[in-house]
Amino acid sequence: MKIVAQVKLMPEADQTAALRSTLRTVNDLACWVSEVAFAHGVPREYELRKHTYAHLKEQGIGAQAAQHVIKKVRDAYATLHANIRAGNLGKPKSKRRIKAESKPITFRPEAAQPYDDRCLSWNHDQQTVSIWTTAGRIKNVRFVCSADALKVLQQYRKGESDLIERDGVFYLIATCEVPEAEPYEPDGFIGVDLGIANIATTSTGYQAAGRSLTRYRKRQLALRAKLQKKRTKSAKRRLKERSRREQRHVKNTNHIIAKTIVTEAERTARGLALEELKGIRQRVRLRKPQRVTLHSWTFAQLGDFIVYKAKRAGVPLVFVDPAYTSQTCAECGHVDKRNRVDQGLFICRGCGVVAHADRNASHNIATRGETVWNAGRESRVPATP
Repeated sequence: MKIVAQVKLMPEADQTAALRSTLRTVNDLACWVSEVAFAHGVPREYELRKHTYAHLKEQGIGAQAAQHVIKKVRDAYATLHANIRAGNLGKPKSKRRIKAESKPITFRPEAAQPYDDRCLSWNHDQQTVSIWTTAGRIKNVRFVCSADALKVLQQYRKGESDLIERDGVFYLIATCEVPEAEPYEPDGFIGVDLGIANIATTSTGYQAAGRSLTRYRKRQLALRAKLQKKRTKSAKRRLKERSRREQRHVKNTNHIIAKTIVTEAERTARGLALEELKGIRQRVRLRKPQRVTLHSWTFAQLGDFIVYKAKRAGVPLVFVDPAYTSQTCAECGHVDKRNRVDQGLFICRGCGVVAHADRNASHNIATRGETVWNAGRESRVPATP
């Protein structure tokens, strides 16, 4: 299983200048390679090297760095084409898709640059790295990270690491190959219902309310609007200081919720059943005031956190179809749109049971999860003689 460990670099003044110059140089050259690729119909990586490698070497960057620049550009076009095929950029004649297809991909000056073990070496004991730059290789660049991240780096780091600059601070994002735990045979399943009013509700009674997070987002939105309206230097400075604060807060909240759910499943030797919510933003139609709330809903991030934490802990996990889980009675199985009285109340029209709507849905998800698991499980019946 691949995860990433992020470390913060603490370079000296001359090292900072070298790192900044390197990122700007390689990203400027990546933009040039992108123009060449676009002009030649985005050829394969080997063909693209024939058109660009010699020029990159003439610009003074190393052989490995040149290869990574070309590969970065080719990967960016591969991602673009995959998004187009998946319909993520709209229909064939939509403005967004035409705009994406009609011009070369560009790279920000501080965009990530991949490094392999030939260009980057780690000293975990002293917490320093030796890294290639356009000014030559610089050594003893200090880095800081959490104790857990350092342990993961020492044991499982494998593959490339990305150098990025964010708000004047340099980070290395290292890829780590962490072994997955062997999944156990679950004694039942815990259903997890994801939502906005309640971020996550499980069939065992845990509920992560979304009220505080919604209020936090509204405060941040109002504050950003207030500062943007002022348009003064101090207001712009405050906006820069607060950038990504909401994103970090939401990410931390999702980490806590995911850890709580996975820990409970591991403690009770049960599996986890999640809803397959892909495409929900395209399917759901809401009024304009509600769209900000829907598109701020980080269900995909929370789902990813639950998946990777479950894999590390060996917790069995399945995805189920979420259709009608909110309209189906978990007691008698009666399906009726009117069963869902409002956001938080469920009253079955068949048997009259009254329950919390999200809790009822989580029980339905748990039942479907067990059905999916049993359908995919190997038969344990002894073979007939």
